[in-house]
Amino acid sequence: MPGLIEVLGVVKIYKMGDVDFHAIRGISLSIDSGEFVALMGPSGSGKSTFMNILGCLDIPTSGKYFLEQQDISHLSKDNLAVIRNKKIGFVFQSFNLLSKVSAIENVGLPLLYNGSPSKVRRERSILVLKSVGLGGKEHHRPNQLSGGEQQRVAIARALVNNPSLILADEPTGNLDSQTSVELMMLFKRLNKENGITIVMVTHEPDIARYADRRVYFKDGRIVKDDKQ
Repeated sequence: MPGLIEVLGVVKIYKMGDVDFHAIRGISLSIDSGEFVALMGPSGSGKSTFMNILGCLDIPTSGKYFLEQQDISHLSKDNLAVIRNKKIGFVFQSFNLLSKVSAIENVGLPLLYNGSPSKVRRERSILVLKSVGLGGKEHHRPNQLSGGEQQRVAIARALVNNPSLILADEPTGNLDSQTSVELMMLFKRLNKENGITIVMVTHEPDIARYADRRVYFKDGRIVKDDKQ
């Protein structure tokens, strides 16, 4: 399959007063379309910074990042926002749902931001909610849903724009073990049946086992990649 992500010699340095903090130290990595990859490593290893670069939430200090063969290493904030909306779906540990609106409205937010008509937003949101097992709960607000159901709403929101890439940052961190298994089986199905590329940050080996490939970070470098 074609390379979806190509990262070449990426460095990220943060200024902390008079001190330079090297969060990422020259990482190169290729991820093919349709892969399910887990990024692992201790706190401070650079995996979350790397995820932010993949998600166009941050840009590298040096090096290159290609997404679908487009060099996005140093695009403007506005151009990065367009790419995030069109090509990337995000799933966070804390769900990041709007508490006062329904599931269907939460899911439709990316479509609202790109100017899709209300009928399109509604139809597409209903479809993806059904695909993650929440048919019939379209009008429930987050406080009427369990933690696992809230995360399913977040996954539906990530899927609504038919993205090339799903980025999941500790997606089971706030869930019990049984719900975590159910969510990971959903990710696995979306990856295998729909061919969606998933890159997931996790510190839990049991969760990382659901991925087909595990990449280990330490001190801003990749120290192990078990790609077959």
